[in-house]
Amino acid sequence: MTTPWSRRGFLAASTGTAVALGLPAQPSTAAPLSAAPAAEADEFATLRAKWRALILGEGFSPTAEPFKSRLTELGTTAAQWQSAMAPTSGSLWPDLVYADPEPDTDQESYGYSGNLNSSYNRLNTLAQAYCQQGTGLTGDTALRSAILTGLDHLHSEVYNAGQTRYGNWYSWQIGAPQALLDVCVLMYDSLSATQIANYVAAVDHFVPDSAVASYSGTSTGANRVDLCRVLALRGIVGANSAKVALARDALSPVFPYVTSGDGLYADGSFVQHTTVPYTGSYGSVLLGGLGMLFALLAGSTWQVTDANRQIVFDAVENAWAPFLYNGLVMDGVSGRAVSRGVSATDAKQIQQNDHLRGHPILASIVLLGQSASATENARWRGLVKGWIQRDYYSPPMSDPSLGLTGLARLQGVVDDTTVTAVAEPTGHRLFTGMARATHRRPGWAASISMADRRITYYETGNGENLRGWHTGSGMLYWWGDTYANGQYSDAFWPTVDPYRLPGTTASRKVLADAAGGDWGASLPDVNWVGGATDGQRAAIGQYLKGLQSTLMAKKSWFCLDDSIVCLGAGIKCTDGTAVESIVDNRNLGPTGSHTFTVDGTGYSAAYPWSGTFTGAGWAHIGGMGGYVFPGGATFNAVRDSRDGKWSDINKGGSTTVVNRKYLTLYVDHGTNPVNGTYAYLLLPGATAAQTQARAAATGWLTVLANTDDQQGVTVPSLGFTGVNFWFGGTVGDLVASDPCCVMISERSDGTAVICVSDPMRMRTSLTLTWNRAVSAVLSKPSTVTSATTGSSLRLTFGDLSGTAGATQKITVRLG
Repeated sequence: MTTPWSRRGFLAASTGTAVALGLPAQPSTAAPLSAAPAAEADEFATLRAKWRALILGEGFSPTAEPFKSRLTELGTTAAQWQSAMAPTSGSLWPDLVYADPEPDTDQESYGYSGNLNSSYNRLNTLAQAYCQQGTGLTGDTALRSAILTGLDHLHSEVYNAGQTRYGNWYSWQIGAPQALLDVCVLMYDSLSATQIANYVAAVDHFVPDSAVASYSGTSTGANRVDLCRVLALRGIVGANSAKVALARDALSPVFPYVTSGDGLYADGSFVQHTTVPYTGSYGSVLLGGLGMLFALLAGSTWQVTDANRQIVFDAVENAWAPFLYNGLVMDGVSGRAVSRGVSATDAKQIQQNDHLRGHPILASIVLLGQSASATENARWRGLVKGWIQRDYYSPPMSDPSLGLTGLARLQGVVDDTTVTAVAEPTGHRLFTGMARATHRRPGWAASISMADRRITYYETGNGENLRGWHTGSGMLYWWGDTYANGQYSDAFWPTVDPYRLPGTTASRKVLADAAGGDWGASLPDVNWVGGATDGQRAAIGQYLKGLQSTLMAKKSWFCLDDSIVCLGAGIKCTDGTAVESIVDNRNLGPTGSHTFTVDGTGYSAAYPWSGTFTGAGWAHIGGMGGYVFPGGATFNAVRDSRDGKWSDINKGGSTTVVNRKYLTLYVDHGTNPVNGTYAYLLLPGATAAQTQARAAATGWLTVLANTDDQQGVTVPSLGFTGVNFWFGGTVGDLVASDPCCVMISERSDGTAVICVSDPMRMRTSLTLTWNRAVSAVLSKPSTVTSATTGSSLRLTFGDLSGTAGATQKITVRLG
């Protein structure tokens, strides 16, 4: 196993900036820092050396690609910013004015505080260009002077112990101090004792010990890890052992599983901002931050030894891996970050997307592996290698936004011949803690996003994700193994019709930007959201109430081996507008020439085009997949060419107009529907012939119920039965006394697995009868208080309200 700190890299970094770069030492005017005892001072020097390696990267050749080009680019960017630096009252750069004429916490003040943050980040870029080899500015004395001038200017003007913060708290407590302290580590040998004292005093002012005194508010989850990073580096830069110890100890509340609010859940959920699934964004920050802090403090006086840190290691495969596919991280767990496509201030116009959000997570997993067991580390490197190899859409080693450190970590895995790539896992995962599900099969993967009284419809805030209103209304995402990986990556969010998100049921009622309120404030007043799974298949349901709408619906998904059966019932609304259920909305890219076939007849590839199909049995989109409508259905199809701007959905986004072609299939329930329904099968990757064959096999699927009271299906060839009991009743061979979810898999060995859950989290008792001969109960959870076998199986459950909607599995022998 490779060690995180090579002797050569460690010695080079620990001897200081000039020596590490092979440059003549600079004459220093800095006063000696002798406050700490010699041994402790040596340990702080060791930790500074570690942090240098963590933020600069190691183990890569500056003359090899992709590093050579990236280093050149770093030098070019730094030269431009160095040239543009113009210290004056209120700004360090003319385009980053931080002086707020009316300091408060409104949107305008957020902008000014953001400019402060950006100013420190630019100084950090300059410092990296100075310290990295191969930038063209390595060890440049003029650049060194510019960095020191910038640090002193920002300190004297704004980031000092006498300043009151304004705008966004994040800029003052996390963004700016992280960048400042990184620069202090990189430029440590060039800073005087007075400068260091001033800078750490400013950090102490804005990030006092009280910032981590309580695990609440803005000091939870990823934010807490960020704050601990600030405190740890403040302690290391300022030679303060107590600060480093505080940072270490303040990490401990992050580790344990939570049952509500922010943090990691036992089922693999990760929530931030109390109500928002955030594995792919804040979760990425948490994973990366913990990896860095574990590595930094390893072997030191302040090593993280809390046994609960194993929960974080377990979460790599329990929480993050299920949402990673071919290098991307699924948008359903990235919150408002999906709206951060192209920034208005990004000269390179790099579009952020699910792949570019996924790659840093891969790099973080590699880093975290250095602190995990050898077995875990080896397995994770295999997973990462697989994701790297399969990301054909956006190869990680060509990621323009992945930093040198991340690239170096991934390159190390690519080059490691002892690592064998691990294939994408198959199976189903249900995350009741955040109303999400993932279904992974050979050749494709899917995810479902829902909302309930604990999980918000969507998150907006800071002027971001202004039209994500319906992303929690049953949005069904899916990707193929070698196709459609750009479905949500290629300018999807600014160009898609936000009222027609795939899989959702929504009213066409016009909603205002940011409708429902910031930071996930708006929650539907529903309890029945969840399902049951045996780990391979699943029955999932969502009682849907529309955002700022009278819409109500019951939505079900039955996740099977090669398909997902989608049912909708009880669809009603009095908004005075049309209500639609979106079978799919495929982003066909800039050209959109994919074929479209319904019942064997091909239709126009022109734009715009639309058609209504009555009694249709199946449809197919070339290169994507098929759709089967059991018993026939009426649906609409639309080809449209849609313009959009990132600034439409994110106030900081680019105003450049982009265009993408879409093919949308939807069921029109009409205006003010009373009892609308739909039923269809999604067949990812199926050919037209396979889709037609499934439609012709009328006995393959039986819809047992599709009403406002129950929804259920059976697939005899799979031994599968799934029923969502919105109310108690009888569906096929199943009788439930109360609302619940039931999924049964009958096996070829004469056994069956019965999966039952209480999605409402309210049942104190439940009786389930399966009118099927059962000779014995082979296993059951403690929640089953009695089980009667014979010509039928009768299961009595005790209190299920404390199970958090988790699946209760019972294995029986068929009689």
